[in-house]
Amino acid sequence: MTGWFGRPALAVHQRLTWLLFFGQSATSAAFLAGSTVGGIAALQMTGSPVYVGLPSAAYQFGSALSAYPAARLMERLGRRWGLVLGLALGSLGAVLAAYSTNLGNFAIFLLSFVLMGLTRGVTDQSRYAAAEMHPVSERARAISLVVLGGTVGAIIGPALVGPLGAWALAHGQNELAGPWWASAAFFTLGLGVMFFFLRPDPRDLARQLAATAASDDAAAGRPPAAPSRPLREIFAQPGTRLAVAAMVIGQLVMVLVMSITAVHMTEHGHGLGDVSLVITAHTLGMFGLSMISGRLADNFGRPATIMAGVGLLIAACLLAPLSQITGVLAVALFLLGLGWNFCYVAGAALLTDTLTLSERAGLQGGNDLVVNLISALGSLQSGVLFGLIGFQNLNWLSLIVALLPLVLAVRYLTQRRTVARGAV
Repeated sequence: MTGWFGRPALAVHQRLTWLLFFGQSATSAAFLAGSTVGGIAALQMTGSPVYVGLPSAAYQFGSALSAYPAARLMERLGRRWGLVLGLALGSLGAVLAAYSTNLGNFAIFLLSFVLMGLTRGVTDQSRYAAAEMHPVSERARAISLVVLGGTVGAIIGPALVGPLGAWALAHGQNELAGPWWASAAFFTLGLGVMFFFLRPDPRDLARQLAATAASDDAAAGRPPAAPSRPLREIFAQPGTRLAVAAMVIGQLVMVLVMSITAVHMTEHGHGLGDVSLVITAHTLGMFGLSMISGRLADNFGRPATIMAGVGLLIAACLLAPLSQITGVLAVALFLLGLGWNFCYVAGAALLTDTLTLSERAGLQGGNDLVVNLISALGSLQSGVLFGLIGFQNLNWLSLIVALLPLVLAVRYLTQRRTVARGAV
């Protein structure tokens, strides 16, 4: 049987990967449907622009808070039950967001964002669930398909804001509460699909794949892989360091530049239409070409794809401050999103490659915890840095930060070539 990779594949792996794609799409649509008006709702409730960034920070905090426990929970209960529980929290959070918007209660509104952030920390594990079901040569493409689900959410979610706002008004509610009811519906839809259809559990297929590999190693006379290693030994691997740096630094650079670009444009007279166009281009870069980044990482290697991603991040940081023309900013933010995608997809695949089955839950969850904390801090600090050093210097600072995974990738490839020459 030929799978969606164009290679022999089990139908069950193909089906489960598409289900994870659907779950990611529903989650993305759920959050974006409401978060599009999140800042406006915060301003309406508090009357001050000072608090507009707090919902986003609460969301990222929730994501960081749940990342490590979610990975451990999925190792114990399975991917299916972990996703079901996480999406249930998202449904509750969206309902609370609608309720607090109607009530005008900012504290409950922030709590709702924490709950939806908890959901994000859980559903981010979907990419690892897809990766570990597949052999090394196909992992990046499996991850990229799940990441591609974010594109669906980016299109559907914001498109519902107007119609659902009108629906809320017609039913005697605050206009801004409408999108959150759509969010609750999407979270619940994703929950139902995961509960009824995500069978067998991806965790169990990963264990079967690992057992088959161990059996093949034994038949070939190769020593068995160590069940688990100390953290110091794991991070002694150049590949692990590169994978984590690519995802963490890629996220930080993306958040620093993206989160302040709308403010920068507004200060220079751009309207909401221009801002929307630039952010749409950025979202397309983040998710729309995920299948390409997956194929590159599988065919040309994770380090090379990470280096290409860093190159795109650098190009974005150089281009963004050069012009106030909307088209130029759209191209810059598209490159920023695409560079993040390359680092994210290739980094996740490389991290899975370097870990044994027993190590994955803890390290993958720990990595996502750091990524989400960095994202939260980046969101909070981007405004401060923008006020202190300006948009151009903020981009220069981001460019310098982006060089770290590039240096690690060059060192990794150099060491690998040296080992290969020594073995000849």
